[in-house]
Formats: sequence, C-alpha cells, structure tokens
Amino acid sequence: MRGAGTWSGKRRNLRDSVFDSSAVLAYLFEEPCAPAVTELLENAFQAGKPILLSGPNWAEVTYAAVKKWGERQWQGVRGDVLRLPILVIPADLEVSEAAAAIKSTYRMSLGDSFAAGLARMRNAVLHTVDKDFKQVESIITINWLSH
Repeated sequence: MRGAGTWSGKRRNLRDSVFDSSAVLAYLFEEPCAPAVTELLENAFQAGKPILLSGPNWAEVTYAAVKKWGERQWQGVRGDVLRLPILVIPADLEVSEAAAAIKSTYRMSLGDSFAAGLARMRNAVLHTVDKDFKQVESIITINWLSH
C-alpha cells in the first residue's frame, strides 16, 4: 500500500472518506474493529483514493502511539503508517475555520472538531469509533466502526 509520502494512485469519482484519530489508533493498536479499518484501507488503495486525516488528528495519533510504545517504536511504525492510503490534510485556514465552526456549536474536543470539520467541508464520510461524534450525525455522514 502507498501512503501520504508516496501516494500516486489514480483517483476515481467516489465520495471522500475521513478518519478521525480513533480509527487509525484502532488499526495500530489492533483493537476489535481493526479488521474494518483494514478493509477501508484496502478499498481506498484499490480505488486509488486515500482516506483523509486532518493534521491535528495525525498529532493525536502520534501522541497516543508515543505514549503507548515510546518514541523509538513509534518511529519504526511511522514509516509503515505513511505508506498506507492515508493523506494528512494540513490545518490551513479553511480547515481550521471549518473546525472552529464545529467547535463553537458542539461540545467536542478540538481534534474531533477538525475531523468533523474536514468531513463536512469535503462532504465526506467520517469513519470513527468515538461516540462523541453522535452529536454531529445530523450534519455529516458517519460510519461507526464497532468494537
């Protein structure tokens, strides 16, 4: 599979997908819903369309992995993650304002607001394990990854 650093797949006309950090962490930490995340990644690779992840959500993934495994092990895994069909979207002005609109209206963490804001601005499906997103189901499409 190819990831953010080497992605060159052909994009097909499919709806965008967004991961929040819980989906990536479920995959990395081999949680019960990891097979569902693996299937999404395989489908993204086959379709030539990476799954989007906001920069702040990448920071959350990095933080959680370093906390669990330590910096050395994370650095070993990091390269593998960057080869997955995941495209990290920087928190530019447009993404940041979309996150702020979510954060100012709903009670959720800033990281969750970035995931929801990115999904909303891209009209994308948000794939998550995190039940905090229940409150934004009326404004974005959510694929609940069950444990």
